[in-house]
Formats: sequence, structure tokens, C-alpha cells
Amino acid sequence: MQRDQLADFLRRRREAIRPAEVGIADGPRRRTAGLRREEVARLAGMSVDYVVRLEQGRSSQPSTQLLGALARALRLSDDERAHLFHLAGHQPPPADGVARMARAGLLRMLDLLGDTPALVLSDLGEVLAQNRASILVSGDHSGVTGDRRYLPYRWFTEPGSRGLCPPEDRADQGRKLVADLRATAGRRAGDPEVAGLIARLRAASPEFARLWAEHEVAVRRFDRKTLINPRVGPLVLDCETLVTPDQGQELVVLTPADAQTRERLELLLVLGTEEFPTGVTAE
Repeated sequence: MQRDQLADFLRRRREAIRPAEVGIADGPRRRTAGLRREEVARLAGMSVDYVVRLEQGRSSQPSTQLLGALARALRLSDDERAHLFHLAGHQPPPADGVARMARAGLLRMLDLLGDTPALVLSDLGEVLAQNRASILVSGDHSGVTGDRRYLPYRWFTEPGSRGLCPPEDRADQGRKLVADLRATAGRRAGDPEVAGLIARLRAASPEFARLWAEHEVAVRRFDRKTLINPRVGPLVLDCETLVTPDQGQELVVLTPADAQTRERLELLLVLGTEEFPTGVTAE
């Protein structure tokens, strides 16, 4: 661990970010260049004291999970994130696989979308990042580990995960998840991560095995769906999907399809974050 270099890198990256880039208002009394330490701490979900100790070279070695949170908070590029891990004495996460993180450009787009619900997904349906509005609509998907981090796995192995989807739409939603996963499997032929997930799903869910055998293929780009939010009721949303050039990650943007949904979203944003059922599936 290169404490002095790590401290300097974190401090300089914090000072280089404009508050507006991460959705923070740049008020008239701001004197600090870039972000304040408490703002980085809030964005990364850690204590201000630990951020101070990191920037002063007095901290213990940060975990890979903590480094990932810092990389997201500071909107680091892929190269900058790898450098951060090296300075902290860890191997950087691979470009693909279980440690993959949302790309910096997609994170900035999440910030710019403001009160429009949006999330970043991997091509296997892992939620890599969400903005506040997305969390209010569909719950917080951070911190989910193992196969449960994949939306298709939760859909087919945990009946409770379908709670946001109206009963009459669930069969169609299941088919879409399988067809999208089939397209990923074709594109990433021979990838053990993909093959392993599919094998475990086929073993765990007869429903998935039946749909998989039908060999339907479809990459989702636009969809209209209804989500039953437990606090404000049905939300009819248009879902636009923007895919990265390598098709490894996608930004899903949810916009209200009618006036009633727009009003309910506005109410949800006013109500703010309260207790929300965990593990439900929005995609």
C-alpha cells in the first residue's frame, strides 16, 4: 500500500470534481475546490473521519469494497480505478466478471438525470448503480451478493422478487429476461461466468429451464411496463436502454408514460426514502 501516493491521488481527484457532476448544488458559500470531504463520504457511504485519514495517509488498508465505493463517488475512469486499486495494494477488478463496476461515464449520466429514475445494469442483469429516484421506485439493489445479484436469478428462484410486477405481466416479463440472457450467452460464447449462471438457473428453476429450451432471443431496447410501488401504487413507465459499445453495460432510463404516473413519481420523490422491501425485481 502506497499511503502517501494514495492520499495525494484521492485528494486531487476530489478537488477536480465539480459538485454539479455528482448532483450537488454549487452554492455561493462554497470555498473548497471540488468536493468537500463530507460530500465524498456521503457519496461513498463511509465516515468523514475515514476519508480524512485516507487523505492524510494515516488509514489502514482499505478493502476492495471500500475502494469500489470511492471509485464510484469520485467518478473515476477505468484507468483511474485500476490505479486506485494498485496504490491501495490490491489487484484491480477485471473488466468483466463479478467485480465489474459501472463505467464512470454512465455514473455521470445517472447524476445528470436527476429526478428521472435510472440504473446501470451489466449484460447479465446485475445492478451496478442506481440514482435516488430509481431506488425510490424499485428499492436498493446494492450489497446483493452471489447469484442473487443477477436479476434473472432472483426472478426465477425467489417468488417474492416479482412483487413489483403485476401478476398478468409476469409470464411476459420472464420470457423477456430469458430471451435477453440468451442474447448475452450467444455474444459471450465460452465465457464460464455466463455458462455457470445458466447452468445453475436451469438446475434451480424448472420454469427457467422450460423457457431456455425454447431458444427465444431478443435484446431489450425499449419497453413499457407497469411497476406496483408499495407506497404510491401502479407506475406505468417507458424504459429506454442505452448500451455501451462493447454491450457489457447498459443504462436503463424510466420515464412516466402518463400524467398519473408523473404525479405519483413526483409524490414519491417528495416522500423520500423510507423502508422499502428488499430484493424485489424491477427489470
